[in-house]
Amino acid sequence: MTQHTTATKRPLDVAVGAQPASPATVLDASGVEKVYRRGLWPVRRSRLVLKGADLRLAPGEVVGLVGENGSGKSTLMKILVGALAADAGTVSVNGKLGYCPQEPVVYERLTCDEHFELFARAYDLPTEAEHHVRRELYEALGFERYAGTRADQLSGGTLAKLNLALALLPDPDVLLLDEPYAGFDWDTYLKFWQLVEQRRQAGRAVLIISHFVADEERFDRIVHLREGRTR
Repeated sequence: MTQHTTATKRPLDVAVGAQPASPATVLDASGVEKVYRRGLWPVRRSRLVLKGADLRLAPGEVVGLVGENGSGKSTLMKILVGALAADAGTVSVNGKLGYCPQEPVVYERLTCDEHFELFARAYDLPTEAEHHVRRELYEALGFERYAGTRADQLSGGTLAKLNLALALLPDPDVLLLDEPYAGFDWDTYLKFWQLVEQRRQAGRAVLIISHFVADEERFDRIVHLREGRTR
């Protein structure tokens, strides 16, 4: 994915630029605000979800982002990847982003292999490199036998594996994961953390959002999102 940034000029006025994050970080978000508005005037309602959230990731850092349902975790994640515009604040990124949304973004009639081929073209990966990484991800997550299976015929757990594998395909410098192990069995859960550790050792940053953190020792830091702010 391309680098992106939102730079505040005044409250609720956002300009788009292309500033990289500082050398010590691969992702730097500051003062991020987001308001959701519903209905029409004069009964239009506004809800301020993010009230100046800050988040920084360093190379090789694994960070957990936790908060209650409706706290704005997924909203913040979407802003970080550029899928949603912030109303204020800045987001700067060094390198490639990989994003694993909570709900898999797949095409029902395509097989797993066809998804790899499609996403590889989007990432501009050479065919040989895509085939090599595909084999590694099939083996690492244990779903190679479903290579020729259409997405609408996959179980929820296997669909979650495909969702994660597609985010890992371009070897991103920053990997953003929204509830990535929902639906994983215990064996896949352990394989997931092996992949995370490999990314840490390779100097890649990983952000994982969840309702709660089990295995807190696996993280370098835990960031709490409460009342629209990170703590």
